[in-house]
Amino acid sequence: METEMTDRQNEIVDVSLQLIADKGIQGFTIKNLAKKIGFTESAVYRHFESKIEILTAILNMFKNKSAQFLTDESNANVSAIAKIENLFLTHFKVFTATPSLVAVIFSEELFRNETILSTKVNSIMTNFAQSLTNIIEFGQKNGEIRSDINAQHLATMLMGSVRMLAKQWYLSDHSFDLILKGTEFLDSMKILISPKI
Repeated sequence: METEMTDRQNEIVDVSLQLIADKGIQGFTIKNLAKKIGFTESAVYRHFESKIEILTAILNMFKNKSAQFLTDESNANVSAIAKIENLFLTHFKVFTATPSLVAVIFSEELFRNETILSTKVNSIMTNFAQSLTNIIEFGQKNGEIRSDINAQHLATMLMGSVRMLAKQWYLSDHSFDLILKGTEFLDSMKILISPKI
């Protein structure tokens, strides 16, 4: 669903994220959604054909936000290291503001049998990985980032580590400050990806 959403659809997406935050991805059903929003189930179906379509709308929303962050950082007149740091910190801030996004975006194993959702998540990950790789390659050419490790490998290490940190935060019921821990983690990663002296 790439078309412009109506106000009612946006409301349903917002409440869906609240429901996922309260009951987890498994508790996200049309019945529970209708009850939480104060609609009948048939009223929900007038705006979205299925639960899958609502999840697709959530993923599209995140994909659009993430694409904007990537564009902004790619075009920013700062070092490659600063671009990487800003990019991940922005995502940590989004996750902190809307924790249920972590449950949706990093629950790809639940989407394995839903081609439209697994394709959407794969697209988000691929776009992010490519943009991050481009930033790293730029930094390698400028001597800011070590060039003895393949840029794609560095991008995969960064993305995988950030994914694990975000999932740990979510699964521990937000038991630590994701932005603070994320900043500390990025400080360590900057040491690892900086050129050897």
